[in-house]
Amino acid sequence: MERSEDVDLESMSVDQLWSLHETIASELARKIRAEKERLEQLLRELGLSEADASKMPAKPRRRYPKVHPKYRNPERPTETWAGRGKQPRWLKAQLRSGKKLDDFKIETAWH
Repeated sequence: MERSEDVDLESMSVDQLWSLHETIASELARKIRAEKERLEQLLRELGLSEADASKMPAKPRRRYPKVHPKYRNPERPTETWAGRGKQPRWLKAQLRSGKKLDDFKIETAWH
């Protein structure tokens, strides 16, 4: 096989490039299969099956504190927004109509 610095991709025809592409794709697939088999063998040596390994969490999920809502839709009081992430549609519509964000602020004892 030619070394990468010996290959002049610019001078190759479309057919030659396609052939090179197919060779590379097939070699990558072969190496990926070989690596997967090697890793599966390691799992068997450790006494784990593929199913066991796939259930193992990468790392525990970080717990986020509960965020209290800061804004409420006066037309539907069950619709609230904590002020994080995208603004809900109901709030965007109200702001477009000329209202201010403070018009929807929830007065609470925990602030």
